[in-house]
Amino acid sequence: MSQLKKTPLHDIYQQYGGKTIDFGGWALPVQFSSIKEEHEAVRTKAGLFDVSHMGEIEVKGQDSLRYLQKMMTNDVAKLKTFGAQYTAMCYENGGTVDDLLIYKMTEDEYLLVVNAANIEKDYQWLQSHLEGNVELKNLSEDMSQLALQGPMAELVLQKITDVDLSEIGFFKFNQTVNINGKNALVSRTGYTGEDGFEIYCQNEDAVFLWQSILEAGKEDGVLPCGLGARDTLRFEANLALYGQELSAEISPLEAGIGFAVKVNKEEDFIGKVALKSQKENGLSRKIVGIEMIERGIPRHGYAVYADDQLIGEVTTGTQSPTLKKNIGLALLDNQYTALDSEVEVEIRNKRVRAKVIATPFYKKEKKN
Repeated sequence: MSQLKKTPLHDIYQQYGGKTIDFGGWALPVQFSSIKEEHEAVRTKAGLFDVSHMGEIEVKGQDSLRYLQKMMTNDVAKLKTFGAQYTAMCYENGGTVDDLLIYKMTEDEYLLVVNAANIEKDYQWLQSHLEGNVELKNLSEDMSQLALQGPMAELVLQKITDVDLSEIGFFKFNQTVNINGKNALVSRTGYTGEDGFEIYCQNEDAVFLWQSILEAGKEDGVLPCGLGARDTLRFEANLALYGQELSAEISPLEAGIGFAVKVNKEEDFIGKVALKSQKENGLSRKIVGIEMIERGIPRHGYAVYADDQLIGEVTTGTQSPTLKKNIGLALLDNQYTALDSEVEVEIRNKRVRAKVIATPFYKKEKKN
């Protein structure tokens, strides 16, 4: 069996009660206390995640923008320095290579943050389409990433930095934030549906920053959080997970992230023709929310039926910790995707009634 990869925080997980699992070849904590407790902490206070398994790829050179416009579905030209953008990379047929964040560092330099399981694949994909004056560098092994998420994230992080965090707007970043004496890039982004920050630092500073943030947030109820809560949080907020809502077989439009696909941008990008045709001719299937009417929890991969016909499958499902309901996301034939349409989920060889509901299942309250 091949050795699991470890983040720089691996050795201290146990001090906090971390239970590790094999997650795509990485030894990562699924939980520290309990998934429900950690989920609740992020929704009401704040939680701290180790997401150092994520990948970072640097793109620089005077042709970087032109190159990224060819590779990405979103319009990278709209991105301003110190801004972040969510986008996808696609194959010619419209299937998804990955979904990712782009940070614009300077006029000719960008940082791509990609999914852990896709680092090698993405890097090779980018490398194989390289053109013009552009340099690529895989920085994944040299960087760590922490995510502090929840309504109290700003209050807690502000205790240990002199930078005014209220000046970092949503999907903006500051790359020279001093946190307790250590330099980090701090962006107002996340994967939980809450306010919060993603903090990029040198590997050797990761443990110190982890401990500093938990210490600063102790009296505010900040908890260390694992992958379990990260998944239930992103699911309630209807944030796609690569390998479930997005894949080489599922296009960004089918997955419901059409806002990151700009088929009208001037430049041609890989997959543009296929995605434009999907948009113009209408989708034959798409991802929708479902709620169980009868007892049962819809799980990833469960078949969905209507009128005795197989019409799709569940991509993610669980009992929602916030809503206390059994809900799921499912990729269904388009004719069954109208709100309140009744469908059946096959759970342990039995078909159980469910209905199509609106997403996101959870939306944080706007501040006044």
